[in-house]
Amino acid sequence: MALPNFLQPYLWSYDIKKMEKKRHKETIITQVLNLGDQKAVLWLFNNYSLNGIRRVLRNPRRGMWYKISLLYWQKILGVEAPKFKQELAYINLDPNANLNLYKKLFKI
Repeated sequence: MALPNFLQPYLWSYDIKKMEKKRHKETIITQVLNLGDQKAVLWLFNNYSLNGIRRVLRNPRRGMWYKISLLYWQKILGVEAPKFKQELAYINLDPNANLNLYKKLFKI
């Protein structure tokens, strides 16, 4: 089943006509929670289980999340991710970001 066209702005780098709701759920959940408006978020919660959404928040994809969005949804849904995964999940354009993170986490 094709995704609704109103999700295209939140999945701008994907061809939503080729995306499958089940197969691409992690990407869809991540992008809609990160960027979606009320209509998109309502669609998300009507099409994915709360446990499935929480699973994505508990294991956030590396470099895919705006910090404010991830923290917001984790707080709203009562989810915590391991600190290391959490820090790596944030979008960061600093070329030294991972090096600085490793130094911070491993006290190097």
